[in-house]
Amino acid sequence: MDPFIWWTAGTIVLLLLMSAFFSGSETALTAVSRAALQRMKDKGSAAAGQALKLTEDSERLIGAILLGNNLVNILAASLATVLFTHLFGEAGVIWATGVMTLLVLIFAEVTPKTYAITNSETAALKVAWPISILVRLLSPFVNAVRVIARGALFLFGVKADPDARILGASEEIRGAIDLHHSAGAVEKDDRDRLLAALDLGQREVSEVMMHRRNIETIDADLPPAEIVSLCLQSRYTRIPIWRDEPENIVGVIHAKDLLRAVNDLTGKAPDGASALDQIVITDIAMEPWFVPDTTSMDEQMREFLRRKSHFALVVDEYGDLQGLITLEDILEEIVGDITDEHDEDEVMIQREPDGSFEIDGSTTVRDLNRFGDWSLPDDEAATIAGLVIHEAQTIPTVGQVFVFHGFRFEILSRERHQIKRIRMKEATEVAA
Repeated sequence: MDPFIWWTAGTIVLLLLMSAFFSGSETALTAVSRAALQRMKDKGSAAAGQALKLTEDSERLIGAILLGNNLVNILAASLATVLFTHLFGEAGVIWATGVMTLLVLIFAEVTPKTYAITNSETAALKVAWPISILVRLLSPFVNAVRVIARGALFLFGVKADPDARILGASEEIRGAIDLHHSAGAVEKDDRDRLLAALDLGQREVSEVMMHRRNIETIDADLPPAEIVSLCLQSRYTRIPIWRDEPENIVGVIHAKDLLRAVNDLTGKAPDGASALDQIVITDIAMEPWFVPDTTSMDEQMREFLRRKSHFALVVDEYGDLQGLITLEDILEEIVGDITDEHDEDEVMIQREPDGSFEIDGSTTVRDLNRFGDWSLPDDEAATIAGLVIHEAQTIPTVGQVFVFHGFRFEILSRERHQIKRIRMKEATEVAA
């Protein structure tokens, strides 16, 4: 047989193998997780470090691979045309087109890309060094192509910015979590905890603080024995103390500090009970820590850890007391309610036999969404009662019914201007 045929056919096969290498490399380096590469790099993998470096400039990487891939594909197609024309005359063009389409599709595209997708980390490590050499060799040509491509886009009014990212890191992580949850790889509880941790930077302490109406406080001028009794009756460890008026907080008493002082005095005095009168509560109390209500929960948690304190009072822009925030309040936004033997059992959301839900008005919209996997808006109000008032544009009366955001809300009870209990049901179920 003519040696020309063997040499040409062998060259085409070699070019197809190179095309498969380029196609697989492109898929592997774009599909591999940068987080996985970073972990492998931290463990000492030089190939992972090289792959990570390649993916930092995706435009340069893709440009070099596409340039190499197109060169070998076009050259292979041209040689196939010459070969089949030599064998079949003018009909060789048709033969070359059909045969090369099948060969390129099966062996240079689908097969290597399928392997690269299913073994992205392994493939990325294998091709990292060869592709890095290719990128350096083709860098002048890729830069020229970049300029031409951006110029063409500019003519159509499109400004190309390769450094711009459509999504920030937080949004990318959030999207990955939602994607894996929808695919069944991440449980709902795990998804909720991960997303809640990501949201701490966008949420303010005013959304989760205990409102001043519910804060337990003690008058600092009460007799010491009565203060001790009130501290023992309270389910809280840290209690603010005030003087002259309830909003004038002068300190925070810690139950352990108080009991330590009581123990010291009663141990030294012959009459332990009378020794309580010697306690100066303001000397035992810690200095109150005030934080703005606009502080993000992420920042507040960092401050709690830095100061080794778990308790802060929240004030508004005018310095008026709005509530209090604890480290536990922030942690509960991530892991859910944390209860102990002294916490009261509060049923915030109760499912009814008819499929509706009886909800405490102070339940946060975020907790409600997390409970039912719903999407009620939480940008206008922190609690479900606040959301109803915002949508109704009035303070509802008992028995009033509202329908919005796909749900029916019925006011069950109200205390003065505060909505206490709400019955909630999906509007589709009501219509049915």
